[in-house]
Amino acid sequence: MASKFAGWLATVSAILANTLTLADAQSSKPVFAHFMVGIVENFTVQDWVNEIQQAQAIGIDGFALNCAPPWVDSYTPKQLDNAYTAAQQLNFKMFISFDFAYWSNGDTGNITSFVGKYANHSAQAVFNGGALVSTFVGDSFNWNAVKSALGSQKLTVIPNLQDPTASGSANSQFGVDGAFSWYAWPTDGGNSVIDGPMTTIWDERYIQGLNGRPYMAPVSPWFSTHFNTKNWVFICEEQPVRRWQQILDMKPALVEIITWNDFGESHYISGSEPNHSDDGSSQWANGFPHDGWRDIYKPYIAAYKAGASSPTVSADEIVYWYRTIPHGTQCSSDSLGIPRGAELMHDLVFVSTLLTQPAQLTVTSGNVAPITVNADAGVHVFNFTMGVGKQSFSVSRGGKQILGGQSAKDITNSCQTYNFNAYVGKF
Repeated sequence: MASKFAGWLATVSAILANTLTLADAQSSKPVFAHFMVGIVENFTVQDWVNEIQQAQAIGIDGFALNCAPPWVDSYTPKQLDNAYTAAQQLNFKMFISFDFAYWSNGDTGNITSFVGKYANHSAQAVFNGGALVSTFVGDSFNWNAVKSALGSQKLTVIPNLQDPTASGSANSQFGVDGAFSWYAWPTDGGNSVIDGPMTTIWDERYIQGLNGRPYMAPVSPWFSTHFNTKNWVFICEEQPVRRWQQILDMKPALVEIITWNDFGESHYISGSEPNHSDDGSSQWANGFPHDGWRDIYKPYIAAYKAGASSPTVSADEIVYWYRTIPHGTQCSSDSLGIPRGAELMHDLVFVSTLLTQPAQLTVTSGNVAPITVNADAGVHVFNFTMGVGKQSFSVSRGGKQILGGQSAKDITNSCQTYNFNAYVGKF
């Protein structure tokens, strides 16, 4: 009798444990990353698997699949299929983010078809009981029509609304359930550039307008672009750490990282993606890895999901980043000219320490004398005066160096074309 009771108890315990695990997974605050489908025309399912594994390694739950309609990018349907297929294999989640630079308010039927195709897919991201869907702009699109057409299939619509004051009225007028902000960099609105650092003023406006409905907060490490149609930088030099701390303080319902792989605007955190197509951004993205920023994001993502006020560090590491030219450098053969906002940038080298115990950080930036600072345990960010030449980093504890070395990329005071992308390294 006792053995039967013990067996029954073990079975019940296993069921309860599994139930709690599922509940925890459903109630945890999800972190997504904005993925540019428009540059992965030639991706195979394995390419998607490789991207997903990188994302999962730091705690990202899914990709927001930014896509144009098939009459703009004929490969959109194929790559959405590939993305969902790969995600299903790895227990990752996907949702469509319709890019309204290409979709229009007249595309209700096509949007309904795309949403309906994946709404019940096992890899579809679900939030508040509905299949999640989002946008880039498209503020006035009527989601009520899509919801009506899909009948019993519930949607949770959290689009990018450009005006935070509209986030309240839009819910009833257009069938919107929450809002996603694209204001992930210091700005007075639109693409205006202001001095940093990033604040939460825009987040607060959205949260107030939503009045308790879900807010998907944007997180971005950088912004620099140098096309003939857009040529500016936002001032976000310590942002890879500062912005995540703001997220821990605000505790939004969801987070979307802007972006996973938008090389054109230099806010990617993915690896190099050898099979993506080049939109011209290779001139500033090639040879400028951002992988180290993922190492900073990982403990912050875990802290956000746990509701913690600060991240926990399990191994000693430093991540450093800098521009490779001082902001006043005159490039010799650039027909576009210096990016708007460059005059507000500071000539600094940035280092984030991820330490299990306090230590000393020493940075030697080119021709500037070495500087040593005390760094506490946890995640912190420091800046140092930029010097032309080689960049060296060292962390010591108890008088003994525990990590460090010389960066592979020098800072120089000459250039042919402007590049305000960040070079990111780590030790």
